[in-house]
Amino acid sequence: DVQLVESGGGSVQSGGSLRLSCAGSGHQYQRVCMAWFRQGSGEGREAVAALDTGDVTITNADNLKERVIVSISKDQARATLDLQMIDLEPSDTGTYYCATRPGRCVERMNHLWYNYWGQGTQVTVS
Repeated sequence: DVQLVESGGGSVQSGGSLRLSCAGSGHQYQRVCMAWFRQGSGEGREAVAALDTGDVTITNADNLKERVIVSISKDQARATLDLQMIDLEPSDTGTYYCATRPGRCVERMNHLWYNYWGQGTQVTVS
């Protein structure tokens, strides 16, 4: 079965940067869609960025695209999706989740479309 494990969260000063990593294992398909979402306290789950390994297209959320870089490495059943964010603001505080679904990205920015999720990693910006 697919497993996702996020790492790299913590406390960051405003204006700083962070790097999160999502280690995926158990992928049975060469082509997968992987994404980062985040959720603030009392808020819904918001897309940050998504990547399709088949054509390596990257989609960043419109309100974040200037501050987000994603990259991926994939080898057989393992995939690692990294997220870099710069110029962090307190509004970036929340739990960051990694998600994936086999095959090409279709509804890549819709959290309901994904069927595998990590446990999340907390990011606090002050």
